[in-house]
Amino acid sequence: MKRIVILGAGESGTGAALLANAKGYDVFVSDMAAIADKYKTILVDNNIAFEEGQHTEALILNADEVVKSPGIPDKAPLIKQLIEKGTPIISEIELASRYTKAKIIAITGSNGKTTTTLLTYHLLKKAGFNVGLGGNIGDSMAKQVINDTFDYFVLETSSFQLDNLYQFKADVGMLLNITPDHLDRYDYKIENYSASKFRIIQNQTANDYFITHVDNEIVAKLLPLYKVDANLLEISLVRKVPLGAFLNGDEIKFKVGDNAFELSVNKLPLQGKHNIANIMAAVLGTEAIKNLSGITTQFDYQELLSDFQNVAHRLEQVAEINGVTYINDSKATNVDSVFYALDAMTKPVIWIAGGVDKGNDYSQIKQLVKDKVKLLICMGKDNSPLEDYFLEVIDNIISTDNLEDAVNAAFENAEIGEVVLLSPACASFDLFKNYEDRGDKFKSRVHGLQSSSLNVANKPKTENRKLEN
Repeated sequence: MKRIVILGAGESGTGAALLANAKGYDVFVSDMAAIADKYKTILVDNNIAFEEGQHTEALILNADEVVKSPGIPDKAPLIKQLIEKGTPIISEIELASRYTKAKIIAITGSNGKTTTTLLTYHLLKKAGFNVGLGGNIGDSMAKQVINDTFDYFVLETSSFQLDNLYQFKADVGMLLNITPDHLDRYDYKIENYSASKFRIIQNQTANDYFITHVDNEIVAKLLPLYKVDANLLEISLVRKVPLGAFLNGDEIKFKVGDNAFELSVNKLPLQGKHNIANIMAAVLGTEAIKNLSGITTQFDYQELLSDFQNVAHRLEQVAEINGVTYINDSKATNVDSVFYALDAMTKPVIWIAGGVDKGNDYSQIKQLVKDKVKLLICMGKDNSPLEDYFLEVIDNIISTDNLEDAVNAAFENAEIGEVVLLSPACASFDLFKNYEDRGDKFKSRVHGLQSSSLNVANKPKTENRKLEN
């Protein structure tokens, strides 16, 4: 009996364990942290052996194959040992793809993955396709293919997941963009990170589709260096493309094969240039699946999109208090995401940012901050990277080390007609469990302001660093 070890017992790892168990593997699950009760119960109920709070080498190094959580870096000592032994290390998605007949739409990029994944899933589901959702979002794909009831899967795929995909093939692959992110996992080399993203096209054939945003500087530079066997559909907001989608005034023009159609930008459920690009990708992905399925009916995409609701924590309007709009963009964990958020703002902004700086280059948003931000509120254990860079860009900076003080400072300084924008540009792990936790706590605090009689006199004192002329 083949022995498979699962490292990490979250949604992905537990799903992989269930699938491997159902397929007759000798399964062992190991997690260095405590396993959440809901996942521990699943393992116990299915008689799957596991350990938590440690990695016992004798029980792991004898594996025939290892399924690794995306959060575990290759530099981890245990992973190095497995690599030295020549033990195959795969991702949950690689395992799941072996046991499904479904066609797969795989979506990656530094920004916009979740929104585009949900848009594509929404379009396909509403159009009547039997479609599942997985990857970095929703239920584990591995768990869903145990019974393999879906004809299609839409998967959000991170660079970490792509790193451990080998035989996996996307029938429709999307590369939305590449901007510097997670470089600490890639020896601080953008070329290594980019190579990971371009793994989305591996194993594709002439029958498949590859959708990418050719306005993105890094994608445009690298695309000619890769052999793309699939049908290429390009996205552009600034120029006409032969096949794919491009922006023409207030219309999006689409062409896939011989089928050409258009959408009105003003009737889209999401606004902002980044969301136009996300919608372009989702519509192209749906058209590609139509072609692969032999469907010739023209879809009414304006109607299919009409009731789409965006993901939480991405430009999510929380409340309006005293004429001030509060927006939760906690999912903006890198500078490029903040660029899109600020670019979409039409009112003066009080910007709350900060957290774990991943070697950010803030030059990309310098002019936007100068033009749109009246006050920067830094929120983190170490605010010096933000403060040092923007002290010469913006007159007013407030430094805090907790969310309550940050929101209070925003409330204290905001005026009618302005926006308070939480768009951190940084990871959340210094003060929060994850970006969802950060966003939820922000929303809770803002709702607390709505129902309280909090006044300026009761606000905690904050340090205001003003640039001297």
